[in-house]
Amino acid sequence: MSDSTVGDRCAARASTRRAGTADQVELAPHRFAGLVAPAVDRAFVAGMLAGRDGGGAELSSRYGGPAATALLVEFRTRLAVPGGTVDGAGFAAVTRYRDPAASQRTLDRHVAHGMVYRMPDGGFAATERGIAFLTEIYQVHGEVTEELWAGHDDRVVRLVEALGRVLAYALVLAEPAGPGAFGTMAPPYEPEGTAPGVLLLNRLSTLRYHRADAHAAAWGAAGHTAASIAELPPGPELLAIELETDRRAAGPYVVLTAEERLTMLADLAALPG
Repeated sequence: MSDSTVGDRCAARASTRRAGTADQVELAPHRFAGLVAPAVDRAFVAGMLAGRDGGGAELSSRYGGPAATALLVEFRTRLAVPGGTVDGAGFAAVTRYRDPAASQRTLDRHVAHGMVYRMPDGGFAATERGIAFLTEIYQVHGEVTEELWAGHDDRVVRLVEALGRVLAYALVLAEPAGPGAFGTMAPPYEPEGTAPGVLLLNRLSTLRYHRADAHAAAWGAAGHTAASIAELPPGPELLAIELETDRRAAGPYVVLTAEERLTMLADLAALPG
């Protein structure tokens, strides 16, 4: 059965419940946080892969290849903002599972290619050349997501609107608290005229960092490090950490009704990719 078929059936099921109350749909925020995470990941990865194969790789090669552009793509929602910077703490949070020395070497290569420049605090910002690349990658993402999600305009619009409310509330809550990956990437850069597919892709991307911070807080509270959690095998301890991650990631979803949560799952499942 295709993802689109599954999504259509879920949407139909949600529609049949509209005669009742939202309380009849038992999908509490913490349960929803666990269910929606893989759906968000799937749609986001599909959009990014389409971008790579649909012109992103060729565009990258014109600017020097991944050694010159990988960080710009990863941090695009922050670096594309006029005057946007990524500070040292934010860079460390986003790259928390990578070797710090290797991450700095990656940053050095981007500096050498003239795509970013270093800030006194250890962070970085895009150069004029870097901004030119970001402008083009936004255009590529607009073209490929329009093709990838063609025929799903209503779903894209619903998801963009719902995710916008979720992200706005996440910023209000500032949860997980303190500097982190989400605070570095949010809110995503959305200049006037941004294509709906780009809005969806980048809102999905930003939401993933909220869960990443929630996960880091959960394994940190359990006494783990980025290295040890990566080695933790499936079992009761990992399950407990995942459940705690769901709890910590759930806060922003209270802005959605239970029915809206069900519809979001259906819409994400129906998107091709």
